[in-house]
Amino acid sequence: MTTNKKVLPTHHSQARRFLELIAISGELPADQASRIFTSESYQEAVITSLKEKRLIRTYYKDRLRGYRLTAAAKKLLLENNDERFNFYLVGDVDTNRLKSEITRRLRLHRIAETHITMQNAGVSVFQDEKPDVFYPSDCEAELPVIDSSAFYNSREIKEVGTDFVKIRGARTVGTLLTESKAYIVYNTGSFLMKWEYKSEMRTKALMKTLLCRERMPEQYTPDDIQGIVFGADMDVAFLLLTSTGGVKHNYFLLDGNYDHFYFLTSDHKGEILLKLLCDSERTTELNHILSENLKERDAGLVIENDAIDENGNPVLFAYSFDMPRITRFTSALQIYGKNGVLICFDFQADILRRYCGEQVTIQTIDFVKCERRFL
Repeated sequence: MTTNKKVLPTHHSQARRFLELIAISGELPADQASRIFTSESYQEAVITSLKEKRLIRTYYKDRLRGYRLTAAAKKLLLENNDERFNFYLVGDVDTNRLKSEITRRLRLHRIAETHITMQNAGVSVFQDEKPDVFYPSDCEAELPVIDSSAFYNSREIKEVGTDFVKIRGARTVGTLLTESKAYIVYNTGSFLMKWEYKSEMRTKALMKTLLCRERMPEQYTPDDIQGIVFGADMDVAFLLLTSTGGVKHNYFLLDGNYDHFYFLTSDHKGEILLKLLCDSERTTELNHILSENLKERDAGLVIENDAIDENGNPVLFAYSFDMPRITRFTSALQIYGKNGVLICFDFQADILRRYCGEQVTIQTIDFVKCERRFL
């Protein structure tokens, strides 16, 4: 066998997964490849081999480097699993007819990054592995049921029809559906993303109509529609928490659109938090452990809380980094002149100390020990 023979890597191999993620993303950012492979040396060997076989190529422009499939790779993937890849690799679509404009490429990169995070957290991303939820409105189909977490990117959602296609300015990269929640997902990368309140409100309203009233009313209620935003690191979380929207008020702002809006990093820590968000039983178990030396929450207290400590101070479990909940807690403490306690993971603590001020005591959970015990 020569190194130039065009055959797909074996099923379930890291090389095959790499090709498949490029296929559904259009272009995969080069700096994200390490999240797919078990070691840097193996990554280099696989990428070199795929280039020699002319299954991938590197595209570099505007200081942005990414991996794209060759025509030969697309052909092989379609022949092997047309159901999985036809939507992405056939016709005049963004993932097949790739553009060179940096804005279009950055969007593909954000979606690719999200695909990697989702799959690393055990969430289904391929069409043949998840229920068809966002089928065209004029089609008749059985009502879908989500029994394991699945992510639908923004282009899949637009298949519903004109209502979703015409939402201009919306920054969502897709929707994550779990057994109990529906999360509208964003990815802001290393900087504040553009944010148009009306567009995001319309997106959320349409999702409520589609999921809670029309297609999955027995599984989701309007309160189950929540938000997730991915960012490069915890410094981005501080930018989001403190943003005023910019001079023209066209950048991200915690504007009350979502009562629950979680910030997760696009790395292993974010993947573990995503697993917790997708698993309500494990989250309940963790909350129970955190409550062992605390008094029960006070539902009548004007300050939002998950428990009360021995001094009568409200306690908030903040490890999921629900930004509106953190801001409501901090603001209420300031308004009523109270002290409170936030419990978070150790890697989140510095940012919360910077944001919350002296009225809040930060208590930390060892992330490594927690992962080892729960996941």
